[in-house]
Amino acid sequence: MFERVLICTDFKDGLQRLAHYTDALAAGGMKQMVFLHVVPLLEMRTIPKIDNDRVEQAQARLNAAVGLSPVGVDVHIEVRSGQSVETILQVAKSYGSESIVLGSQTHNSLVDLLLGSTMTELSHRTPIPLLILRPQLIAAFTAEELRLRCQHLLRAVLVPYDGSTVANFLVKQIKQLAQKQTDRYLERCVLCWVTDSIPTQTEQNRLAEIEVDLEAANLQVTTSLRRGSPLAEILEVAQMEEISAIAISTGTIGKFQEWIMTSFAAELLRLSWSPVLYFPPSR
Repeated sequence: MFERVLICTDFKDGLQRLAHYTDALAAGGMKQMVFLHVVPLLEMRTIPKIDNDRVEQAQARLNAAVGLSPVGVDVHIEVRSGQSVETILQVAKSYGSESIVLGSQTHNSLVDLLLGSTMTELSHRTPIPLLILRPQLIAAFTAEELRLRCQHLLRAVLVPYDGSTVANFLVKQIKQLAQKQTDRYLERCVLCWVTDSIPTQTEQNRLAEIEVDLEAANLQVTTSLRRGSPLAEILEVAQMEEISAIAISTGTIGKFQEWIMTSFAAELLRLSWSPVLYFPPSR
């Protein structure tokens, strides 16, 4: 589990609700949490100006939500004025954040997603993993349900696997997360390999090897070798296996032309109701 987490909210994504449950987030392994809201600059003719009223309102709103911090946990509120991506990067760097939590944005098409996503820009400018949550999912939770979810943000992770370099990188990231955690916050990993032909013994053997490797990191591992459409099968497994998040990575995210050619990750982000944990490729 990530111990130092930056939670970004625009107050439309519902992520400000997490500020009410800092004790539950702490129970899930977080030791430092930073709640960030970025207020756009006012365009006053040619000179941008800080919108002090909105800054003060946002600060008061988050202060009221956080209340008293849990013992032994650092909780910070940052309300800044400026450009969203630049500010997120600055705050993440200043606090040494290990993960950035974002709300997914609503888009009518894949092209809209590629051209207009804060997540897309962040993904090729930071090595920090991004946890993307659906605003509709947060809105649907009652207070009791959201508290429980905060305790288990990454309890069970689904890892799409296809034998590629990117897939092996993703498995490595999950293993490292499991190895460094101080308790079993990340308990279970589901490996799913979807092929367009009859699964082979070689593929079965490879999944078995990874299963043994991840079990050595104190993870409970389930493997699934399926035939069909990767996107459809992954989404079905996420529903049936009680997944907390789907982990993904890709070597092409953030590059428009390559996204169009390799759109699995983008489509997953657009269609998945499960949270998506994105690991930027190593640089």
